[in-house]
Amino acid sequence: MATWWVLMLFLVLAVLRQKVPDRLMLYVASVQNNKGQHMCGGFLISEDFVVTAAHCDKLNPISVVLGTHNLEKVDDGTMRYNVTRCKHPDFNSVASGNDIMLLKLSKKVQLNNKVQPIQIPKGEMKVKDKAKCRVVGWGYTRAGGKVSNVLEMAEVTLTNRKECAYVSKSISAKCCITDKTYQALLSSQGDSGGPLVCGATAAGIVSFNRECDPNIPNVYTDVSKYVSWIKKIRTQKQC
Repeated sequence: MATWWVLMLFLVLAVLRQKVPDRLMLYVASVQNNKGQHMCGGFLISEDFVVTAAHCDKLNPISVVLGTHNLEKVDDGTMRYNVTRCKHPDFNSVASGNDIMLLKLSKKVQLNNKVQPIQIPKGEMKVKDKAKCRVVGWGYTRAGGKVSNVLEMAEVTLTNRKECAYVSKSISAKCCITDKTYQALLSSQGDSGGPLVCGATAAGIVSFNRECDPNIPNVYTDVSKYVSWIKKIRTQKQC
């Protein structure tokens, strides 16, 4: 049995997405490839580390953008940071868990009124069933749609582990999911790696979300299960 567990939801993000005000969610990062294209989301947890999903490593991210909610307004000199990737050593696929990666920034971020880190759990965090949390990113607003250049957020409702396990079994049968399909869908959607925010804490990481059926929940990596690993990487300043 995997050592991780996931938080899940039943709401379709496209229904509730709204623009994020400029003064809010200053921790969200755009993880980008060598062409400066948005590939995944992420979130700043300190002056020199961003958290994202481990499966985003296959998309060859080389930099992150911080300090803007509009990806059409990026100052490479002040907003773009090259990164070193620290993928969780036990990650194999989103289906097997451990979908978490740290990105060490090439230089420390200057914290200001446009860039601020978000707190992560200090230990195991138990989120109540039916809790209201938020998901944020630049991903597709609907199946077959376009990536949003403006940061958007959606309120979501969490379900319990029993429902999570039940629905997880039905996903493969209804959507014919394979590792390859996960990567193809996630690389186009763009919300992967972004934060699931409960209260003022980044409780989860977008791991995979299905658009083939609105009744199937999205899946998130539980950040609180990786506190020790995160602390180790941050302390030694390298992978």
